[in-house]
Amino acid sequence: MTRRSRAREVALQLLFQKDFNPAIARRTVTQFAHDRLREDDLQTLCLTLYDGVIAHIEEIDTRLAAAAENWRVSRMATVDRNVLRLGAYELLHAVDTPAAVAFDEAIELARRFGSADSPAFVNGVL
Repeated sequence: MTRRSRAREVALQLLFQKDFNPAIARRTVTQFAHDRLREDDLQTLCLTLYDGVIAHIEEIDTRLAAAAENWRVSRMATVDRNVLRLGAYELLHAVDTPAAVAFDEAIELARRFGSADSPAFVNGVL
């Protein structure tokens, strides 16, 4: 796993946590990233991805709902939903991530943390 992949993994964990605890304190988010990512640049990447998804979540969810035929975002598995949000954010807003990398990283996160069907689902929606 690359260093940047690890930062994405922690960002996914934070997004997953935010789904279940919307009122999570910022210092808890920052501390979580700090505890898991010792390097400052990786913490910055992780928190940038997390903050970016949160800032654009309505737009991202609207696009995901349109792309995922017969699926409401709220009905998607929590891991799949947040992998898709992270991947969509990188595709739409991250200027330093090539599209092919964003796709590959999202599919790999789905493979590692989702169900057996998650990688195909994520690939199809993105």
